Amino acid sequence: MIALYLVAAIAVFAAVRVVIEQKTGRKLPYANVMNFAVAGTIVLLLDHPLSLVAAAAYFVGSTLEANAVASTYAGGMKR
Repeated sequence: MIALYLVAAIAVFAAVRVVIEQKTGRKLPYANVMNFAVAGTIVLLLDHPLSLVAAAAYFVGSTLEANAVASTYAGGMKR
């Protein structure tokens, strides 16, 4: 149960930093940490074997989303 509280506290801290931070470049790492914490919370909260699959799917989707946002922020593909 301590692990769940620790992961939830990290998620709340990251969410607050995303809201407070003004520069987009400094928001992105906190948004990524928040996504990792949500995936960890899914596994720790749900006591079912498929919760690991759900967390993995969320983790992969949020990582792809974060990479797309970072790529767009950096200027996207150069043609």
